[in-house]
Amino acid sequence: MPTGATDPGKSFPLGASVSSEGVNFCVFSKNCTLMELLLFNHADDTKPVTVIPLDSWRNRTCHYWHVFVPGIRHGQTYGYRAHGPFEPKRGLRFDPEKILLDPYGRAVAMPTQYSRIAASKPGDNCPTAMKSVVVDMDAYDWEGDAPLKLPAIRTIVYEMHVRGFTRHPSSGVGEKIRGTYAGLTEKIPYLQELGITAVELLPVFHFDAQDCPPGRVNYWGYAPVSFFAPHPMYSSCQDPVGVVDEFRDMVKALHRAGIEVILDVVYNHTAENGQDGPTLCYRGLENGAYYILEEDQARYSNYSGTGNTLNANQPIVRRLIMDSLRYWVDEMHVDGFRFDLASILSRDEAGRPLQNPPILWDIDSDPFLAGTKLIAEAWDAAGLYQVGSFVGDSWKEWNGRFRDDARDFFRCEPGSLACFADRLIGSPEIYGHKEREPEQSVNFVTCHDGFSLNDLVSYNSKHNETNGEDNRDGANDNKSWNCGVEGPTDDPAVERLRNRQVKNFLTVTLLSLGMPMILMGDEARRTQGGNNNAYCLDNETNWFDWTLVQKHADVHRFVTLLNARRLLRDVEREHQRMTLPHLIRQANKAWHGVKLNQPDWSPNSHSIAFTVEDRKEKLLNHFILNAYWEPLEFELPPVQNGGDNIWYRWIDTALDSPYDIVAWETSPAIPGQTYRTEARSVVVLFAHVNAGGTQGQSPGP
Repeated sequence: MPTGATDPGKSFPLGASVSSEGVNFCVFSKNCTLMELLLFNHADDTKPVTVIPLDSWRNRTCHYWHVFVPGIRHGQTYGYRAHGPFEPKRGLRFDPEKILLDPYGRAVAMPTQYSRIAASKPGDNCPTAMKSVVVDMDAYDWEGDAPLKLPAIRTIVYEMHVRGFTRHPSSGVGEKIRGTYAGLTEKIPYLQELGITAVELLPVFHFDAQDCPPGRVNYWGYAPVSFFAPHPMYSSCQDPVGVVDEFRDMVKALHRAGIEVILDVVYNHTAENGQDGPTLCYRGLENGAYYILEEDQARYSNYSGTGNTLNANQPIVRRLIMDSLRYWVDEMHVDGFRFDLASILSRDEAGRPLQNPPILWDIDSDPFLAGTKLIAEAWDAAGLYQVGSFVGDSWKEWNGRFRDDARDFFRCEPGSLACFADRLIGSPEIYGHKEREPEQSVNFVTCHDGFSLNDLVSYNSKHNETNGEDNRDGANDNKSWNCGVEGPTDDPAVERLRNRQVKNFLTVTLLSLGMPMILMGDEARRTQGGNNNAYCLDNETNWFDWTLVQKHADVHRFVTLLNARRLLRDVEREHQRMTLPHLIRQANKAWHGVKLNQPDWSPNSHSIAFTVEDRKEKLLNHFILNAYWEPLEFELPPVQNGGDNIWYRWIDTALDSPYDIVAWETSPAIPGQTYRTEARSVVVLFAHVNAGGTQGQSPGP
C-alpha cells in the first residue's frame, strides 16, 4: 500500500510505470468527470483497500488522468472507476459501479468468481471483476536474446494453439504444465524435428473465455480484453505476474531452437461486444473514441461479426495499437504478427474503406517494427476482401484463393485447373502487379477456422452439433470431399485415398512459391470430428492427440522430409532477392499435359505437369499433378545440355511409405520416357543438368 502522499504524476507513459520510489499511473478519458484509482490486495477483494480520487485540476493533463503513488511496486493489483454521463445516444457509457482494466496493463488478475454477466448488468461488480497488475518489465534477464528476423524465404509457419498443443494426456508433458507456455516449451524438440521455422500462436492477448454460448468456453481466444497482457490461463504459475516471465521463457527457448514466434493479434474488436455487452475497460473509459458507432451513437458498427469494431484509425486507438505492437517486439521479443480481419483496419471512423489507412501505414513504415513479419488476413466479416490489394510495402497476406483453388482442384471441380496452376507459381495473377517477393503470398489449405486437413478429406458436410447452435454456425461450403464415405471408416481403400489426398495437399502447400503455413496436427491427421468452427470447445475435439503421430507416422515423415528439402532449396535462393515477376521471367518453365508442351486448360481438365529449371542447383524439376479419377501416362521431357540424362523420383504420393517420398540423395532413377501417374496423386521428379535443361515454352494458364 502507499507509504506517503501521492504526487500529481505524469501524463507519459500510459499505463503503470515502475520506479524505485513507486508507480506512475496514467489513463486516457476525454469525457470522464472524475477518475478513481483503486488498489487491491487480491483479485477476489470485495472492495478496494485504497481509493485514490484523481483531481481534474491536479491529476489531469488534457485528456490524460495521472498520479504517482509512492511505496507500491511490482505485483500491485489495481483498477479504475470512471465517473461521467451514461448517455448512449451521445456515445457515452460511463458506469462508476464497474471496475475497469487499464488499457495498457501488462498483466490481468482473474478473480475466482469472474462474471461476465455481472459486468453486463447494473450494480457493483468489484468481487467478480478482472483487475490489472503492475509489472516491472526490467526485472527479467533475456540472456542476450532478440527477435530472430529470419528471411521470409526461410519461413515455414506452423499455426497452433498454445493450450491445445499439449493439453491432451498423451502429450507426454507433466500434468502441471499441460496446455501452458511451459508445456509448449517442453515440446520444442518436436517442432525442430518437424522442420518448421515459425510458430503462429492463436490469440495469447488476455481474452474473455466467457464470451461464448452458455455452457461453452471461448477456446480460440478471439475475444480480446487487454492488448498488452498475456493470457494467464496459459500459464502454469498461479502468480498473476508469473505469466509474463513464463511467456518470455517460451520465446527465449524457441529462439534458441531457431524458431520464430508470430502472434495472431485481434485489433479489430474487443470482448465488450454490442450495446448489451459487458463493461470491462474501453467502453467505460471513452466509448466513442475506442469504437466505431452507428449514426445514432447508441449502436456499435459490426464489421467484425462479433458485436463491435475498434476505431482503429482514431488517433487514441492508433496509438494503442502501435504501442502494443512495439511492446510485444521490444519487451516480449516476438518476431511477427498475423492480423485477424486486417481489412477492418482500413476503415475510417464511419466504417468506410480508406485508400491510405493511417494505422496500416503507421505499422508498415514504423522503423522500430522494420524486419518484423506482418501478415494480413486481408478481409473482414462485412464483405471487404483485399487479397492482392492490401496496402503497404511490407505486408504478407493469407492467400485465401490458394486454399480454395487447391481444394477445388483436388476434388475435381470443373474449371479449377487454370487458377490452381497460377497458385503453384506464386499467384502472379493476384500479386504480379506489386513487384514484390514471392513470399507475399502465405499459402495454406487449412487453418484453425474450418476443417482440419484430415477432415477436409473425410467429410462433405460440417458436423458442429456440439457447439450448441444446432449446426447453424460455421461455413456451409467447405470445398471438401470425403473420398466416398462420410466420417471415419474401416475401408482400407478409402483410407489409402484419404492418406494420398492429405499428402497431395501438403506437397502443393510446401512446394509452391510463397510462404507456406500448415495447421497444428495436420502432419498427423488430427481430426475435429467434422467440426469446422470448434471455437468454443476446450476438449479433445481441439486438443492434439499425440498418439496420432505414431498412428500416421508416414504422414509425419512425409512432412518432415518436405520441410527439410524446402529449407535447403530456399537457403540457396535467400540472397537473390528476386521479385515474383522477375523470378517467373527468368525461370525456364514449360507447361505440359499428358503430351509434352500440350497442356489442357479446358474446364474439364483435371491434370497438369510443368518443368522448371533451377539454374543455381543445375537441376530440372518436373511436377505432375493428376487429380483425375483414373491413372494417366505422362510423357517426360528430354534432359538437354549435359547431366546424366536421367530422371529421378523424389515424390509419388500414390506409393506407400517409405517410397512416397525419399531422401533427396537416395531418389531412384526412372527408366523410360513416360511416367504412369496414379489417380489423384502428385509426382515430383528431378534431373541433373548443366544449363538450359528443357525445351519449349507452352502458354501459361
